[in-house]
Amino acid sequence: MAASYEYEDGGYPQQTDAAGYDPNFVPDSVKSFVVHLYRHIREKNVYEIHQMYESSFQTLSERMFKETPWPSVDAVAPYVDNDHVFCLLYREMWFRHLYARLSPTLRQRIDSWDNYCSLFQVVLHGVVNMQLPNQWLWDMVDEFVYQFQAFCQYRAKMKSKTAEEIALLKQYDQAWNVYGVLNFLQALVEKSTIIQILEREKEGLEEFTATDGYDYNGGSNVLKVLGYFSMIGLLRVHCLLGDYHTGLKCLHPIDITQQGVYTSVIGSHITTIYHYGFANLMLRRYVEAIHEFNKILLYIYKTKQYHQKSPQYEQILKKNEQMYALLAISLSLCPQVKLVEETVNSQLREKYGEKMARMQRYDDEAFALYDELFSYACPKFITPSAPSFEEPLVNYNQDAYRLQLKLFLYEVKQQQLLAGVRTFLKVYSTISLGKLANYMEVDEPTLRTILMTYKHKTHAVDSDGKITSNADVDFYIDEEMIRVVESKPAKKYGDYFLRQIVKLEGIMTDIDRIKLE
Repeated sequence: MAASYEYEDGGYPQQTDAAGYDPNFVPDSVKSFVVHLYRHIREKNVYEIHQMYESSFQTLSERMFKETPWPSVDAVAPYVDNDHVFCLLYREMWFRHLYARLSPTLRQRIDSWDNYCSLFQVVLHGVVNMQLPNQWLWDMVDEFVYQFQAFCQYRAKMKSKTAEEIALLKQYDQAWNVYGVLNFLQALVEKSTIIQILEREKEGLEEFTATDGYDYNGGSNVLKVLGYFSMIGLLRVHCLLGDYHTGLKCLHPIDITQQGVYTSVIGSHITTIYHYGFANLMLRRYVEAIHEFNKILLYIYKTKQYHQKSPQYEQILKKNEQMYALLAISLSLCPQVKLVEETVNSQLREKYGEKMARMQRYDDEAFALYDELFSYACPKFITPSAPSFEEPLVNYNQDAYRLQLKLFLYEVKQQQLLAGVRTFLKVYSTISLGKLANYMEVDEPTLRTILMTYKHKTHAVDSDGKITSNADVDFYIDEEMIRVVESKPAKKYGDYFLRQIVKLEGIMTDIDRIKLE
């Protein structure tokens, strides 16, 4: 359990008897860690920095700081020549560990915001002569957005706030302000000129992706890669706010159909596709969402065993499960199973096969299932505005989620009759309006409205402004006749034969092991 800490001007917790934590005591292993990390950063030894950041920091945290923070920055500063930039980096890790292991106080949340402001100001306006691993730079942006989200959720639970906490919220009303967060991310994108770099790369004038963003000519990768990851951060923030158009627009410079720097870090890869797919789902671009969820789920299926010792492993598994739920929703609203690889499809059927069958019925039970899967798989939406301190204090942390759920279920409700239309269109190549109206037990004007709704709901506007179809069955009306056009994709036999060959090889191996008497 996290101890409660009293603050002095330095903004760091002081020793408490309960925890026995002395922020000024630096164990020898920590001295060695910061000294070596500082030296490797000065030498731009990215490999060693990565090893210390990914392995040593986690090992020490697990062994020595499982329930307490690391030593304060003031305590370790003398061992690193009081280097200002290194102290900001150390403090960023200090707060990240605090968020992961303990429950940060309001004062600590505010201090973390101040530290990010100082760190990003140095990157934007100072001279940063460092090379840092992509993993660390991604974690910076990822944690920055996470702490913003956590602060908004924390601030929105007003009923449990003490008078002291309310006074602090009023005093530091700019801490984790939504405009401040968006401005920092946008400033990193613009100052890094990453959009222009990616455009020049397409023309063969740059080698940003080929070198994973690293500068092998003795320069720094920090600003460029932070700018790159900030585009993903902007997508995530806009998804949390429910502004999916703007989020996808922010990600547009990154071509997610290709390998990129975002795929070099597993957490970045999964976060990008999760939010990209979710935004497309909410904008009714179901085919695009299905296509990307299928690719990333297949990738996780093939590679997750290599990340079992990674600190991100639990998060990888959680996002994997959430994306299967989103894929189940997408396929229930837009039955395009042919877009899904058989490996992913078999996993999906195992997890959600029964629920997907029930979701096709569009009765009360189906809506309850849509509600359940959406609530499980959606991002933690936030209300970024500050509370009204004059009115009676209420919790509003669920308001944004309820609004997005309401909008989603309203969309599902509008598609209620489309499943019946789709069933009939798949059976007939031509059918008269009167006959179909009779089958569906509606009059002709109502049927025309349903058919127009089908056309509307199975078409969406893509990121380039073009109208694209999500339908596996399309039609046009010729006077009083409905003429159906069914898209017939070319069958892929390769996967099937490869799987059977692997099975056969397994059987032959087993037969070879049998010793005949």
